[in-house]
Amino acid sequence: MKKVGIILMAVLVLLSAACNKGSGGSSSSSSGTTSQRAVETFDLALVTDLGTIDDKSFNQGSWEGLVRYARENNISHKYYQPAEQSNDAYLTTIDLAVRGGAKIVVTPGFLFEVPVYIAQDRYPNVNFILVDGVPHNADYSTFKTGKNTVGVLYAEDQAGFLAGYAAVKDGDRRLGFVGGMAVPAVVRFGCGFVQGAEFAAVELGLPAGSVTVNYHYTGVFEARPEIQTLAASWYNSGVEVIFACGGAIGNSVMAAAEQTNKKVIGVDVDQSGESRTVITSAMKGLQVSVYDCVKAYYEGKFPGGETLVFTAANNGVGLPMITSKFLSFRNSDYNAIFQRLVNGEVPRINDLDQAGSPRVVPVRIVRVTEI
Repeated sequence: MKKVGIILMAVLVLLSAACNKGSGGSSSSSSGTTSQRAVETFDLALVTDLGTIDDKSFNQGSWEGLVRYARENNISHKYYQPAEQSNDAYLTTIDLAVRGGAKIVVTPGFLFEVPVYIAQDRYPNVNFILVDGVPHNADYSTFKTGKNTVGVLYAEDQAGFLAGYAAVKDGDRRLGFVGGMAVPAVVRFGCGFVQGAEFAAVELGLPAGSVTVNYHYTGVFEARPEIQTLAASWYNSGVEVIFACGGAIGNSVMAAAEQTNKKVIGVDVDQSGESRTVITSAMKGLQVSVYDCVKAYYEGKFPGGETLVFTAANNGVGLPMITSKFLSFRNSDYNAIFQRLVNGEVPRINDLDQAGSPRVVPVRIVRVTEI
């Protein structure tokens, strides 16, 4: 009887192990919430930055690109979430992904530039996709993109341009830009937004100063009550639409827009599902760029050592016209200005003073320095 019990117990253990291992086709579990058996491995890994994979922004867009390729090709995948925002925490999480069997590690955001700079040498047999950044050391004295690494950048100025152009063409005259930290990507979004508003105003023949842009960097990428208060004060003073450019700060701006019945422009991904106030979003092709890089690896064409730039010309930026809520700005209008970007007919401007220069233009910038 004892022997039968032992045999039955062994069978149950084997069955349990088989069930826990599963197909290995996918896993969306954070390393901090699910304990995986040592025998399990995941070929594709993503390490999140400050947010989560459902942040409706950078992490989610990158994760969706990875998951799409993984599911199409039955490749195991998992995401890992660092315990805190620091180079050490990011490196520790990358280490965890590599120990988990990762052949490719996707790192979304410029905060990974230093960790990937270190990790690419530490793990020469692992490939890294650094989204929105280029690897460099801590003091920026050395930049190096290893043969096992590809950097992915975007023409944020073009995405911002489309948003500003569409807003003015749609009838808005008092605009706002609330950015997160004044890092290059956010600055490019803002400069492009002002340039697009000016471009549309000139086309419409509007007099100088007839379009205004309230402009402010919050210094953070998180939702805060003071950001909501700032946005509400702008809306109450007559601002019609605010371009919320900086991760979770968009939630604060959307909350203010809902209170005042005003409008918001989202960023990075289509944020129309986040709030009824979102009329469009200045999008980066996060999903397509990650998908393409992973695909290139499995086809033996990984662009290691390169920095890829996704622009209008390769559908790397754009507005989600299907979900946009414009009143008069049509698909034909969008297609026309988008093609001008593709053709290089619109000069790219990454400096705010150039975007709203002192020459006679219809746009006036109101820089807000404090909340």
